[in-house]
Amino acid sequence: MNEREKKDLKKQIRALIDKMKEDIIGLEKMTEPVKPENSLGRISRMDAINNKSVMEVSLRNKRDKLTKLRVAFVNIDNENFGQCKMCKNPIQPKRLIYMPESNRCVRCADR
Repeated sequence: MNEREKKDLKKQIRALIDKMKEDIIGLEKMTEPVKPENSLGRISRMDAINNKSVMEVSLRNKRDKLTKLRVAFVNIDNENFGQCKMCKNPIQPKRLIYMPESNRCVRCADR
């Protein structure tokens, strides 16, 4: 990966980090406890609790991805960035563009 590609990827990772932060803020609001004083029917309350559970999983996944993106952002200037941690071959540039937090090539990720 040349310096130009790294610079573009760094810019993309920064934008993804900012987007993840915004998404997390929105999801945190959606995962607040369902208050019993709200005038919801029994079925509506069950739907609200179910939706809250789904949002909590999404929030956890976004937080995990944010952590991985931050690690990628810090490590992008390392000489072994873009190298598969298992087979040591270069990770395909298209994979890094699509998933900049990747630390394994497609072949090793399937294992």
